[in-house]
Amino acid sequence: MTITIPETTAVQKRKARRNRRRVNWDTTFGRAMLQVAAVVSFFVLWEIGVRVGWISAFLVGSPSGIFEFAYKMILSGELLSDTWYTLFEAILGFIIGTIVGSFLGLALWYSVFVARLVEPFIVAINSVPKIALAPIVVLWFGTGLVSKVALSVSLTAIVALIAAYQAAKDADVDLQSLLISMGADKHQIFFKAVAPSTLPSIIATFRINVGFGLVGAVVGEFISSQRGLGHMIYNASSLYDLNTVWVGLFTLMIMGFALYYVIDIIERTSLPWKQSSTTHQVQV
Repeated sequence: MTITIPETTAVQKRKARRNRRRVNWDTTFGRAMLQVAAVVSFFVLWEIGVRVGWISAFLVGSPSGIFEFAYKMILSGELLSDTWYTLFEAILGFIIGTIVGSFLGLALWYSVFVARLVEPFIVAINSVPKIALAPIVVLWFGTGLVSKVALSVSLTAIVALIAAYQAAKDADVDLQSLLISMGADKHQIFFKAVAPSTLPSIIATFRINVGFGLVGAVVGEFISSQRGLGHMIYNASSLYDLNTVWVGLFTLMIMGFALYYVIDIIERTSLPWKQSSTTHQVQV
């Protein structure tokens, strides 16, 4: 015979308080506080390491030096100008590459023969490091804005093409068969079944292509440019100015985070049903 002793009120209150403290961190504000605390702790430990002598300020830089250089560059307008130039290149390349790649990937659904014919060429092009194309792109399009946008397009278009084509191939076959039995033609099947089912995959590709767009713009600025964050980072690294290099890198990180957040808003707006399904995950 088993005797169950009820918990006292004090024990129950302590458990409730612990549960509340544990759950409170699993909110947008709680996660943001933990993330900010992690970043602040990282910079504090870095600065302490430099001051104590464990870390070389010449080889690694220091947070105080980074913030000092960033403040001066913001006041002079140099950082804002370079950031805007790189951001414009990356966004333009991202938009053009994603639209062109997604359109071509979806168009391959119309012909299985053409898709199988060009698939080896797509794989071959995707296997080539796009960074290796940078000198050729600069040679073809010059040292201005067009070459950086073209390099971003070359990075983003192939990813969007493969993602869209794969999503179109994986579209619901039963739904397509149902539409065929109801007398739908190929265009109606595409717009009623295939295109809507590929939308989540295409929007998910935006998250990847945002980073690739930035990579293309920065690499193009490394090769030849008079403006942009890539130009700033390249010149500072040539002069062993690590603080300025970190200013450029952290600016790129902030830019990438902001663009990722914009994509997240677009996904929440365009696919509310997907957002509602992902928020109801099973907690283990």
